[in-house]
Amino acid sequence: MPSPNPEHYVDGRNAELDSLLPGSFQGLTVMGKKDFKYYSAWVNKYSGFFGKDLIDDERLGGDSMRTGDYYTLTKYFYNLVTDFYEYGWCQSFHFCHFSYGESFSKAIARHEHYLAHRIGIKEGMTVLDVGCGVAGPAIEIAKFTNARIVGVNNNEYHLQKAALYVEQHGLSDRVTFVNCDFMQIKLPDNSFDAVYVIEATVHAPSLEGAYREIFRVLKPGGLVGIYEWVLTDRYDPDHPAHREIALGIQKFNGISKLSKACEARRAIQDAGFQLLDYEDLADRRASIPWYHPFTNSIFNTQSLSDIITYAPMSRWGRRITHYLTGCLETVGLVPQGTKMTGDGLSKTAEQLVLGGEKKLFSPMYFMLAKKPTSA
Repeated sequence: MPSPNPEHYVDGRNAELDSLLPGSFQGLTVMGKKDFKYYSAWVNKYSGFFGKDLIDDERLGGDSMRTGDYYTLTKYFYNLVTDFYEYGWCQSFHFCHFSYGESFSKAIARHEHYLAHRIGIKEGMTVLDVGCGVAGPAIEIAKFTNARIVGVNNNEYHLQKAALYVEQHGLSDRVTFVNCDFMQIKLPDNSFDAVYVIEATVHAPSLEGAYREIFRVLKPGGLVGIYEWVLTDRYDPDHPAHREIALGIQKFNGISKLSKACEARRAIQDAGFQLLDYEDLADRRASIPWYHPFTNSIFNTQSLSDIITYAPMSRWGRRITHYLTGCLETVGLVPQGTKMTGDGLSKTAEQLVLGGEKKLFSPMYFMLAKKPTSA
């Protein structure tokens, strides 16, 4: 598939995207309102980016094939999974670890607050959110700091949802959005006092390229804080089982290629930043690891309110979703491919757990870097 022009590329039809915004909605309730033809086509086209297994994927060109068309890969992925994410997770599309007695929502917010604190976001600052999703973190950080947040995202469906949620929180004057590819940020040089990235630049075809764009729009002396998805130093690319886990994580997360932690550190330095601090937060001592929600977590929830939150994510919850979406497809209430999407997310949950348990993968590799004042 040819690489699209980010300035003009639109998935499906704008009218179809608009029809997905009936006012107030969340999760799988919107699936029946989608354009069935376009959704099924997105499933088929997205599947073409990956082989059936490790050998087939490498035969097709694997990572190099995907990085050459990362823009389309990422757009298709989020068109397919956004409603599943909201149904089975929340409006903040990221992981966190959990402390004893800490609810899911508090843990998610604490993870965002920590990043804002390390960067030093304060009232009066203008801050860039790179790959803002549906604005869960932007809303939380705006409330926490009273700063002005500008989110960039190349997915129109995300941005329509984000604008709705920001309005619901009464933050439309402080949280705004720009529709663009973060590899080509449509904003002036030296525009922002600080920048944060929460598990977004993993979709970049080149970490250094993404970090260079961040460097360009950040003011001299400004800080950037990043939570990056990485393969750890324990990952061995010559180990077939390790490669299977990495491919499983990539396949159902819209990722063209996963980088190692050392590669991420080198990329941010090569982009011109001074790397001030780095740490794999997954290695921090925590009572409950980040991948806990994907296990039989409903039996280990820390509060009664989390039983409902954790149910769709747990293994048995994902099994129920498998049968439910299959039945709804059969009777024509949701598009063909809905079950395949849900099954794919369930499979990647298993690979994420394996990657986390074996310490081969981390979704929260923290880096704090500074743009030199002389830049």
